[in-house]
Amino acid sequence: MALANSLRKVASKAISRFGGTVNVTFVTAGAYDTSSGTITTSSSSETVKGVLEDVNQRDVNELVRAGDKRLTVAAQDLTSTPETKDQVLIGSVTHQIVQIETIEQDNTAIVYVLSLRV
Repeated sequence: MALANSLRKVASKAISRFGGTVNVTFVTAGAYDTSSGTITTSSSSETVKGVLEDVNQRDVNELVRAGDKRLTVAAQDLTSTPETKDQVLIGSVTHQIVQIETIEQDNTAIVYVLSLRV
């Protein structure tokens, strides 16, 4: 566990130094409105640093397409694990999370690599 905690700190420092500012919005489903037939949602946002890169052609699969982006964020900087229902705001563009890869040590998340689509 000590190694995992050290790696989390190192990842956070490295990404904070070299990454750009992004806003991760966590979307939570609320109550079902029987009169309108819709589900209300609530959201909370966190501003963190992340390293953004283009998707490599070899990474394209059923979920990830050419033109998507990959965002690496430190797990220590987020209060909860991102999910595909969540969104990322980069500049003024909102991206949908289509895939999440968790890099971990000793069952502790170190970084999240998020595949994003506009």
